[in-house]
Amino acid sequence: MHYWIVKSEPDAYSFDRLMQEGKTMWDGVRSYQARNNLRAMKVGDQVLFYHSVTDKALVGIAEVAKEAYPDPTAESGDWSVVDLIPVRPLLRTISLGEIKTMEALKDIALVRQGRLSVIPLTKAQFGLLCSLENTKGQ
Repeated sequence: MHYWIVKSEPDAYSFDRLMQEGKTMWDGVRSYQARNNLRAMKVGDQVLFYHSVTDKALVGIAEVAKEAYPDPTAESGDWSVVDLIPVRPLLRTISLGEIKTMEALKDIALVRQGRLSVIPLTKAQFGLLCSLENTKGQ
């Protein structure tokens, strides 16, 4: 199993909407690095859902339900999508500011490559991020 973060502006597509719909095609990725990360996803991989721009926080957990296939929204180019299903909202949001204070997370792409929309994590990083929902936070 692998672990990921996907980012979305909540006004464009929120975790609440994923919870309501029960499944989504993760489309519109137009970065080669993010596309390659989508292509590396496998069914059952765990995904932290990050609200970018306004909230700048992890808000929920999703799961890969279908592996990469061609993006039907792409007018040209070799782009891919995966299907995601919701697992559950986090008990509390975990802000980017809080993540940046943690030495063990200083090298994750969420911190180093702010514009990357599909981010790989190690099992340890995923576990640490998930454990933060049970703390008081900042």
